[in-house]
Amino acid sequence: MLTGVFKSTKKDGGIYYRSNITYRSKHISLGSFQTEQDAHQAYLEADQMLQNTVVTIHNVPFTDYLLSHEKIVTLLNFRDNRIYIKNPIYMYRSYFNYYLTPEEIYKFDIDDLFYFSGHKLLKRGGHLYVNDYGMQVTILSRYGIRNFAVAGKDYAFANQDPYDLRYENVININPFHGVRQTNKNGIISYDTYIHIRGDYRIGSYATLHEAAIAYNKAADLARQHGISKNFPTNFITELSAREYAQSYVEVQISEKYRKYLKQL
Repeated sequence: MLTGVFKSTKKDGGIYYRSNITYRSKHISLGSFQTEQDAHQAYLEADQMLQNTVVTIHNVPFTDYLLSHEKIVTLLNFRDNRIYIKNPIYMYRSYFNYYLTPEEIYKFDIDDLFYFSGHKLLKRGGHLYVNDYGMQVTILSRYGIRNFAVAGKDYAFANQDPYDLRYENVININPFHGVRQTNKNGIISYDTYIHIRGDYRIGSYATLHEAAIAYNKAADLARQHGISKNFPTNFITELSAREYAQSYVEVQISEKYRKYLKQL
């Protein structure tokens, strides 16, 4: 067999070829291939990349290689940073880049390295997520951002770069269900809406917590009027039980909404 190539047999008896390389005493699998020549070519590419520092993460021509882009990033990171990570992560001093594709590169804080080393980043329908204990967990939930939150309305990026997911760059504008921040002539307020037969406006509030509690109160009123919809609950951990109860009693719900419920 050619260097770095091992023949293997599928369950149906078919033959395929595995490519492997050893670097810094670590045995690295490079993937499976249909022909011995392709498996050997993958070995040669990996060997050249690991030995030749002229090829860097910044200039590597991903499409010129038989190796997958994930394996290329892994090899270059191992060569440069001496840490082997199976996922396509390249480390820097205070952050790392996750190469979802050669063109789609996400930046994360180095504190998240352990998590993303063991969780593969995936994308579906424009949403980034990982599989965690059999569940699909959206990446934005790690920042306290709700599922299906809208960019620009519910959250924003401080430097306008949606690929920069460092904590300092992600701004959670509306962390609560049914709350929308408004800015009129420089004055910030919070409007509360509840979805029954479309969005229904509950009122406008001076603070984010008041608006979130108003949503909870509006949902409770809807249930009292026989609406069985599964309304989410806003949890305000910054308030004690006593403070929450007092605010719940004092927060005002529009009379128009109360009349609307009676008509349903």
